[in-house]
Amino acid sequence: MESSGVLAGGLHTKHILSPPYNNPTTLLFPTSTQRLFSPSSLKLHNQLSLTHSATRSVAATASSTARETIELADICWDDLGFGLVDTDYMYYMKCSSGGSFSKGELRRFGKIELSPSAGVLNYGQGVVDDGGKFDAKDAAEEVLVVVVLKVLSVVMMIVYGQGLFEGLKAYRREGDSILLFRPEENALRMRMGAERMCMPSPTADQFVEAVKLTVLANKRWVPPQGKGSLYIRPLLMGSGAVLGLAPAPEYTFLIYVSPVGNYFKEGLAPINLVVENEFHRAAPGGTGGIKTIGNYASVLKAQSAAKAKGYSDVLYLDSVQKRYLEEVSSCNVFVVKGKTISTPAIKGTILPGITRKSIIDVARTQGFQVEERLVAVEELLDADEVFCTGTAVVVSPVGSITYLGKRISYGESGVGAVSQQLYSSLTSLQMGLTEDKMGWTMELK
Repeated sequence: MESSGVLAGGLHTKHILSPPYNNPTTLLFPTSTQRLFSPSSLKLHNQLSLTHSATRSVAATASSTARETIELADICWDDLGFGLVDTDYMYYMKCSSGGSFSKGELRRFGKIELSPSAGVLNYGQGVVDDGGKFDAKDAAEEVLVVVVLKVLSVVMMIVYGQGLFEGLKAYRREGDSILLFRPEENALRMRMGAERMCMPSPTADQFVEAVKLTVLANKRWVPPQGKGSLYIRPLLMGSGAVLGLAPAPEYTFLIYVSPVGNYFKEGLAPINLVVENEFHRAAPGGTGGIKTIGNYASVLKAQSAAKAKGYSDVLYLDSVQKRYLEEVSSCNVFVVKGKTISTPAIKGTILPGITRKSIIDVARTQGFQVEERLVAVEELLDADEVFCTGTAVVVSPVGSITYLGKRISYGESGVGAVSQQLYSSLTSLQMGLTEDKMGWTMELK
């Protein structure tokens, strides 16, 4: 319960796990939020709705306190894995069917209320972004919880139930400013997914401003430079009650965040994949090219079986000819041969990854020839390197791939030279260690 509140000049010292939402403590913002915002300016009031002038006042206060140092959260930054850590605030916004999103609000991170007949639970309406992965057993338990509870946590139940999601990261740089990486790309991808799922979606500006507000409100949870990143999870779901097969009457847009370390326990070390022959991630004409939650729930069975055999993850083939590479469970895949890097073309069954897109551009500026085309599984046999890309992993080198019982290994010195080069280039840009000549980062103060 709320025992500490907000202290002068900073956020509360004890984050809230279960706020009393019968009388929620919130701060409401209009959609045209100012671009400069600092969490040190937050003053929470019950159901206080800010006018445009009040918002400008908040922004002015933020400007005068932008240089204040926010004390970091008291956790062991060296032990971060890729899992959920409860933070301080989440963003919350609703709209009706046929309407548009308007006022959003920052709430204490905690539970939300959904009808058991919400569209996201019954007919899979929702959108989610890049790269989250959690334990399959825990995900199943969360899905069971929603059947008997009307109040549920914003965790993997929603992410791996039915809906849409996005994923992006914030990094702390020297000088205590924070960098976002290409948030407008996530906004556009969510809008594309929402159109496919017959859902309204926040505008790109609303999305980006909501991300900025959420990150700055949770600034103390952004890991120190070199210790990880703040993972940002936007969700769009049909939250209105519906019984028949139809679009939901109401939609909810949420953002929550969590500090994270490496996605794979190996870190930047080779992972071992197995090619899946029986199950498929997506089919032509389906939703494999957008960030629907169902795309990820469907990989859990094959992924769990692969991990039980000692593999890190699964590499999927196309569902028609069962010969061409598609994706790893939540990553795009690249094959290196000499100065040529090949990756499966985006054709409706493969997610247009933002890290994928960025790596392609970085590789081309460094003199590599990048081909987006059909990549046959046989090409793995004589490849120099294979690596995966995604928001969570950034770049993950592949040490071996097992196909039809045959194990193909890549390199004997650990991380391949191309994988290392591209990883270093992109992460240095994301963390502000090198000049951003691409114009991809957005600085928050």
